[in-house]
Amino acid sequence: MRRISVFGATGSIGQSTLDLIGRAPDSYHVVALTGGRNIALLAEQARQHRPEIAVTADPDRLTDLRDALAGSGIEAAAGEGALIEAATRPADWVMSAIVGAAGLAPGLRALEQGATLALANKESMVAAGKLMLQKASKHGGRILPVDSEHSAVFQALIGENIASVERVIITASGGAFRDWPLEKLAAATPEQAATHPNWDMGQRITIDSASMFNKALELIETREFFGISPENIETVVHPESLIHALVGYNDGALMAHVGPPDMRHAIGFALHWPERRSLPVERLDLTAIGSLSFRVACDQRYPALRLAREVMREGGLSGAVFNAAKEQALDGFLARQIGFMDMAGIVEDVLSEISARPGHIHAEFTLDNVNRLDHLARDTARGAIKRLMDRKN
Repeated sequence: MRRISVFGATGSIGQSTLDLIGRAPDSYHVVALTGGRNIALLAEQARQHRPEIAVTADPDRLTDLRDALAGSGIEAAAGEGALIEAATRPADWVMSAIVGAAGLAPGLRALEQGATLALANKESMVAAGKLMLQKASKHGGRILPVDSEHSAVFQALIGENIASVERVIITASGGAFRDWPLEKLAAATPEQAATHPNWDMGQRITIDSASMFNKALELIETREFFGISPENIETVVHPESLIHALVGYNDGALMAHVGPPDMRHAIGFALHWPERRSLPVERLDLTAIGSLSFRVACDQRYPALRLAREVMREGGLSGAVFNAAKEQALDGFLARQIGFMDMAGIVEDVLSEISARPGHIHAEFTLDNVNRLDHLARDTARGAIKRLMDRKN
């Protein structure tokens, strides 16, 4: 039996992962499940899949989790330390689906155990891709992409020489505001930004889709995962969300990965790799689809894309600064302290301010420095938000 841990089990990626595992329960031993504040769902998942330990990231919910698991024999724990401890438990395959920078430390710890890390936490590669790859190489671990776009690129590269790649095209749905007039975006509310035209996701990732910050992270992640030069990484808006990525080769060919917008495909590919097995996903009827469309992803509507290109050119620890500033700016938008289009401005201000300070962006690439830049960027972003609020008031 393969030993499996799922970090971020209560989110959409985690639930889809457990759906696949639950279809072949005799093939897997679940080591650890972790979640956030949804204790009822985490406990339900734990009782179904019988992990050794269930962990909530919220220390204040430990009693609730213990009560929900009473009599089950499943260990309950809470907090960052418990997440790290769970990641040290031997597992063959670990799903990293914790949202945000909080997913970095457990992912690194799992790689130290030599596990295969199925990575849905794009922030880990953006903030510390160099460290992630070093850990995998040193300890015999492996990182498999689970973001649908990077899974698509990974699959399109199978059997090919990376030196023959001319470009990688990452597609984007365009989010909630892809059809809005530009002049309306400044007044967009969190509720409007959290309504996706194609599918249901969590609030934060859906807003990141509307602002295209999620795609900005994915452009940086493409650079880190595959070593593609920044000038050879593109993005286009593809409203149907059926082509997940394309790889262009030096003979002019474009290899496209086409499939339904169901994350179980990318998860299942990583779960069964290097085999390709049957999955319970929709089979596309191309005649029913009729046509596929593409639009320019313009920087005026999506300034996050321009910032991502600047981060890739700058290198160093700028990815850690970008991700932390983005998360803090999103917090400000959700708190209605800043407007929708202000988020990119806050991130740009933070990048400029920290880049101007000697010894920060191009400091030694260590986990301590990643964490230090993360905290500095968040503090700087909070200051930028306060200044913007003061000017508006």
